[in-house]
Amino acid sequence: MAESLIRIRDLSKSYQRGGQRIDVLVDIQLDVLRGEFVALMGPSGSGKSTLLNLIAGIDQPSSGRIEIAGVDIATLGEGALADWRASHVGFIFQFYNLMPVLTAFENVELPLLLTGLSRKQRHAHVHAALEMVHLSDRLDHRPNELSGGQQQRVAIARALVTDPTLIVADEPTGDLDRHTGEEILKLLQDLQRTLGKTIVMVTHDPKAAACAGRLIHLEKGVLVPEEAMASAAREH
Repeated sequence: MAESLIRIRDLSKSYQRGGQRIDVLVDIQLDVLRGEFVALMGPSGSGKSTLLNLIAGIDQPSSGRIEIAGVDIATLGEGALADWRASHVGFIFQFYNLMPVLTAFENVELPLLLTGLSRKQRHAHVHAALEMVHLSDRLDHRPNELSGGQQQRVAIARALVTDPTLIVADEPTGDLDRHTGEEILKLLQDLQRTLGKTIVMVTHDPKAAACAGRLIHLEKGVLVPEEAMASAAREH
């Protein structure tokens, strides 16, 4: 039986706006198994991106625990959290976030510059990552010389190159046409199935969510029980 990579308990997040407290997430309880591909869905303002950012260590909760591979990242200070992200999380964004002046190879190499790897080791990792996303023939191209789908593949290679514990994807197909989006989703599925990567993806697209192994739905900062989602689906 697979073990839980992510264990979230009693997680809440709120912000102060003037004299008012805005509750974004309320008492979240969630487990994600190692090697699982899950999709977070919900209407705008439901808290799905906030939950993704908390899981990725980009933001800190107001209360509760977020254990990733046994480490409660909610207790880490800013510096320790930054080190943890660099070692354990690969990020995939909607708009790629590539450096325009760098080649595909150099963009993928960026996260490795924070490690103690030698130049030869870094280059071996970059070549392997670009080969995984089928872009070995584009490593000298800059982002403006690549299609949207190719840019997202570079971003996925950059997310993979450190061999992260967890991959987080925020609307990874949101800026792509349907066909290219399907190719990117198939690539994510392949990474999960062949490499055993744990992927947490935020999406508003039901077709994209259907590519994940499990759907997690948020409404107004609260997790909708999976039994309730299944019941609603049957009614429709």
